[in-house]
Amino acid sequence: MKRVQVLDAAGIGKTLARMAAQIVEKSPDERSTYLIGVQTRGVPLARRLAALVAAATGVEPPVGALDITLYRDDVGPWRAAHRQPVLRSTDLPERVDDRVVVLVDDVLYTGRTVRAALDTLMDYGRPRAIRLAVLIDRGHRELPIAADFVGRVVPSSRSDDVQVRLRECDGEEGVWIEKEVEG
Repeated sequence: MKRVQVLDAAGIGKTLARMAAQIVEKSPDERSTYLIGVQTRGVPLARRLAALVAAATGVEPPVGALDITLYRDDVGPWRAAHRQPVLRSTDLPERVDDRVVVLVDDVLYTGRTVRAALDTLMDYGRPRAIRLAVLIDRGHRELPIAADFVGRVVPSSRSDDVQVRLRECDGEEGVWIEKEVEG
């Protein structure tokens, strides 16, 4: 395996600052914006984006955490590699009804995580609109899903492993891609 760093801590910071500016630009009413991170790494990314939005507008949007485990289509007894799913908390400090929700996640790949997040979110109410913000878009969609705010597009093969590491979750900061080396 060959491990190549795509973003370091400073690169993540710059990327999030650019994404926050795009969120502010596309949000005519910043008081209706609600950032919700998909567990696990989407939550600290949503918190960081909210702080950057607050620095730009003077209004800090609420931040929530969404656990999609029970809505995933890749866990359950019908899967050959079935294992007990790890449940995390969903914490939505405000109602989602009539809000512009920005779902935040670390990597957009097949789109199945986003589909599960949409299903989960709709059980909590009816947002006015839902936008998607991802730090990394690696391609290979299986569902018709696209992000509204993309930090970085990282071309990859299906066999590559894209690793986002955040200090809040992992104690280190960066984005790496592990590629299989032939030979």
